[in-house]
Amino acid sequence: MIRTIITLFFLFLVTSLLSQVGGEATYQFLNLVSSPRQAALGGKVLTNVDYDVTQGLYNPATINVEMNNQLALNYSSYLGGIGYGTAAYAYTWDRRTQTFHIGITYINYGDFDGYDENGISTGSFTGAESAISLGYALQIGYTDFYFGANLKIITSKLEQYTSFGVAADFGLLYINKDINFNAAIVVRNLGSQITTYAGLNEPLPFEVDFGMSQTLENVPLRWHVTFENLQKWPIAKPNPARTTSDLDGNQTEEEIGFLNETLRHLILGAELFPDKGFNVRVGYNFRRAEELRILDQRNFSGLSFGFGIKLKKMRFSYTHARYSGAGNASFFGLQIDLQ
Repeated sequence: MIRTIITLFFLFLVTSLLSQVGGEATYQFLNLVSSPRQAALGGKVLTNVDYDVTQGLYNPATINVEMNNQLALNYSSYLGGIGYGTAAYAYTWDRRTQTFHIGITYINYGDFDGYDENGISTGSFTGAESAISLGYALQIGYTDFYFGANLKIITSKLEQYTSFGVAADFGLLYINKDINFNAAIVVRNLGSQITTYAGLNEPLPFEVDFGMSQTLENVPLRWHVTFENLQKWPIAKPNPARTTSDLDGNQTEEEIGFLNETLRHLILGAELFPDKGFNVRVGYNFRRAEELRILDQRNFSGLSFGFGIKLKKMRFSYTHARYSGAGNASFFGLQIDLQ
């Protein structure tokens, strides 16, 4: 049974290695940050195994009994007036041995003015997308490995066009309690459109991520390292704004070296007092920093920081993430203990 689960997991991973990243697939909202805590730690965290019920949206292998009867509500006033949020709830069944997880991700793109090919107004229209997920995790025998899966139902409406799809996430998690070390690999958004917008079937934003974290023995700090988008190498593309010209007018594109390529897959994060009622979090996303930075201007793109505070049976979280000089984002979250 254990060998079958692991074999199927890596089979799903290998058969989709040529999938795309941003701008080359539909339903891009599926890979947005799922909570303020995740946003503060750089945007993608795979290894938090505790009360944080929203973590199950990104890595289903982290679903555990500490999430029992926890309800989380998160919202972000995103870039360009876009609003999106997530909600998650978990319930433990069968003498605290089986935990089931449900989550919702929703994004509203706002109102737009429509015009035909002659520039005549056709009125306003909106765009919105959502996904409902059902998740479950199990321990693989008596080992330190855990396997989890999410099944997602996706709906999308952009002006008069609608689409419906299904997808699945798979996570494999290793927990070493002796040294407080976790490691995980997650395969996200394996699926397909069931109905398309206009007859053209588009791929989903498939993604493979690997992460590690550890709580230090003598310092109340947990560090996080995540390698994102492992399904695609190279991930970087030359920036036209960095093209150079010589005296003869010959243009040379930006050259992206191996180290630069590697760093664009890397996210770093740290959480101070991770097990206490008050937490301080900071993260750095190298790809975001490199792709959104403005030449000859310091704007701290890629940096994020936030905090969490527990008040009786509620936890409030806030994060500010730096994107560029043109716009940044704030994330708000509330988790309620319903027990």
